[in-house]
This record gives sequence, C-alpha cells and structure tokens, in this order.
Amino acid sequence: MILCDRCGSPIEDGSERTHAGRTLCEDCFMDVLSPVRTCDPWAVHSAKTLSRQSMGELQITSKQKKILDVLRETGGTEFSVVAEMTGLSASELEREVAALRHMERLRGEMREGRKVLCLW
Repeated sequence: MILCDRCGSPIEDGSERTHAGRTLCEDCFMDVLSPVRTCDPWAVHSAKTLSRQSMGELQITSKQKKILDVLRETGGTEFSVVAEMTGLSASELEREVAALRHMERLRGEMREGRKVLCLW
C-alpha cells in the first residue's frame, strides 16, 4: 500500500498520481493542480452573471448553508471556529469559503487584530 506524500492517507494501487516528484492521492493531486483562490475577479463576475440568470438567487450546498448559519449565529468568527462548528476539514472549508466569497455571501475582515469570516 502506498501513502500520499502530502496528506499521508493510503492510496489504492494504480490510483496514485505523481506531481513534482511526489506521490499524491487524487484529492491532493486536484488541490495541487487547482489551488483555492478566494480573490478571483473572474469567479465573482461569473457568480454575478449566474445570479442574474437565475433571478438573483444562486443555489448553495448544505455545507455552505452550515457555514452561513454559523456566521449568522456568531456575527462572524475565525476560520478555525467555523471549521469546528461545521465539522468541515480545513481544506473543505477553504473551498466552500472561496465559493461563498465569489458569490459575495461572506467576506473576511480584521477584528481586534484577528482575521474573521463574516456575512457580506
């Protein structure tokens, strides 16, 4: 059994990927090839265009709903607290936050020297 050089999870024989000399599982390979970008003007433009086409309301996933509920409940809080309250891993939360940021549903701001996520 092979282990992923990035996350350490076991990889089934034949489904390993190689990138920059490292053996990666499929999830880590995708993360390396397509890193999360929260500040992406084209993604924001695309989300706004889709929103106009769907009568102003974009569909959100159950994970995204959980995140928005936590931010409504807390008035805004740190990334680690959102991860703990939603049960999402850091990488899952990072991807969902990026999508919600592109939809202009949440944003980041500094409060008392701490970076927090809050509703748009």
